[in-house]
Amino acid sequence: MFDLRYHVASLTAVFLALVIGIVVGVGISDRGLIDTAKRSLLEQRVARLQSELDAASKTSALSQREEKAAELYINETYPVLVRNRLHGKRIAVVFVGSVDGGIRSTIEQTLADAGAQQVRLRAVTVPVDVPGVKAKLAASPDTQSYRGRSNLESLGRALGDELVTGGDTPLWDALTDTLLEERVGGSKQPVDAVIVARTATPQRGAGGRLLLGLYQGLTATGVPAVGVETTNTTRSAVAVYSGAGLSSVDDLDKPMGQLALVLLLGRASPGQYGLKASADASLPPFPARG
Repeated sequence: MFDLRYHVASLTAVFLALVIGIVVGVGISDRGLIDTAKRSLLEQRVARLQSELDAASKTSALSQREEKAAELYINETYPVLVRNRLHGKRIAVVFVGSVDGGIRSTIEQTLADAGAQQVRLRAVTVPVDVPGVKAKLAASPDTQSYRGRSNLESLGRALGDELVTGGDTPLWDALTDTLLEERVGGSKQPVDAVIVARTATPQRGAGGRLLLGLYQGLTATGVPAVGVETTNTTRSAVAVYSGAGLSSVDDLDKPMGQLALVLLLGRASPGQYGLKASADASLPPFPARG
């Protein structure tokens, strides 16, 4: 009788065999000998095996040994698969709450691995000082149309648009002192994608509406917008990200999650990815090469 445990074990054996090939491939690629066709073939193998592992793991818990084998597999393939995949892309990072040093470091290293550049970082002060925001809006003739609680989502969407498109940013200029606790990088350049990390507790009421509008504004621009968290995050934001139209990665602390982030920033199929129950799959499919 077919036993799913043996099927998963066989997949793991294939993973381990492929790891050996990848280790050799990394050495070859370091000498400039790996070509596009070989990398494309590797991507196809990764996608097929990962899909099979996802399907198997839904009905059978992986043993510790199998989990470690899969983790080793991703660790070894990661450098080959992300190298220069985001070459020249400009990325914005938004923390909702204080900057988390570990998440920030992981994002910066992941972008560097993929050849991308972080051009700006913004950390939104949470809880949002709604009275302070309203006072700032009232003081400027260019922003008065966003006054009032009923306009908070619209304000958030406009802030999201300004963050992505760059250029003149009258709303951020007016609200920086009230809305941001940390600001790195200028605002003029447009960006190709956005990463969001919520480090604060979920917000309700007026502040929550403004933040929801911000998320929606980021996605409305048409660039990839990805919410991230780590496997040990106690209050997941995946449902919020999904509801606002963002993709998500729930295992940023693992190479698999970092690979998923790179693929999503490179316009892989949007969705929720990672190791938690809320994920659609562990990895998005590899985008077709032009």
